[in-house]
Amino acid sequence: MTLKVAIVGGGSWGTTVGSLVAKNCPTTLWARDERTVRDINERHTNEKYLAGLNLHPELKASTSLEVTLHDADVVVMAVPSQNFRAVLEQARPFIRPWVPIVSLTKGLEQSTGMRMTEIVESLLPEHPVGVLTGPNLAKEILQGQAAAAVIAMVDLNIAQALQKIFRSGLFRVYTNTDVIGCELAGALKNVIAIAVGMGDGAGAGDNTRATVITRGLAELTRLGEALGGQAATFAGLAGMGDLLATCISPLSRNRYVGIQLGMGRALPDIIAEMSMVAEGVKTCGVVIELAAKLKVNVPIAEEVFNVINGESTVRDAFRGLVKSESGAEWDPG
Repeated sequence: MTLKVAIVGGGSWGTTVGSLVAKNCPTTLWARDERTVRDINERHTNEKYLAGLNLHPELKASTSLEVTLHDADVVVMAVPSQNFRAVLEQARPFIRPWVPIVSLTKGLEQSTGMRMTEIVESLLPEHPVGVLTGPNLAKEILQGQAAAAVIAMVDLNIAQALQKIFRSGLFRVYTNTDVIGCELAGALKNVIAIAVGMGDGAGAGDNTRATVITRGLAELTRLGEALGGQAATFAGLAGMGDLLATCISPLSRNRYVGIQLGMGRALPDIIAEMSMVAEGVKTCGVVIELAAKLKVNVPIAEEVFNVINGESTVRDAFRGLVKSESGAEWDPG
């Protein structure tokens, strides 16, 4: 394909998507870290985030946003949620008019509660915007294991065009027009994954894990629908699929944070030793604020929030969940 793609962000998922897309289109990735850029260009690796895994040899990298973006036909944002706005503001002068912008980020902006596509729309209103999301663990995909994702755009024609850019080999890509639902599912499931990890770290069993995942899905669906998402989205790849992968995989950063909390470790110590961002830690407070505003019941998120902020222990959190009144399973909450 002749379309040129720019990936903004050199973390594990941005690099993985860049490697996939490079099989189909000329692709350049921007990263701040000069060593990461050298690794990609000279050794076709990203040792900082994806040690021991090979990238597509056609993937190029640069520390210059201007070089990366000046002739791009598609821009893919792979920046943590709390840095997303600042990086996009830096990138804005170099993005050509009407170029589609796709977010890979699964989080909500802490200061505003905004989704990443809302930030794009506020800064670059003339650009089509969407998300690529789903149960996608970067290392498994680079190892060649089968996976699937959803490209969500309001305009189905644009989604179908982008579908061809992202799909590659055993990486299948489906289309969806529910941008709000897909984006919210990706952000909200990280909070539930922390809860599941907390149970695992505290020695809870499979029954507990299954209960938290299932009730967590109901919780994120309630809030997601209240914010404008479609119920079917939360039962698909962006919702249940991503939730399952994030809650059970040893590669999940958010589950890891929960496990360490469940083992009694302090959050600052856990975060300090991690090289990648666990979005659920920052997203949790935003979820609580949104749920309160919309009068949506989110007991699991509330307990996670209390543990993260040192207001309760993991044992207290699970005791609180057990003691809470259980009504009808499909109670809209």
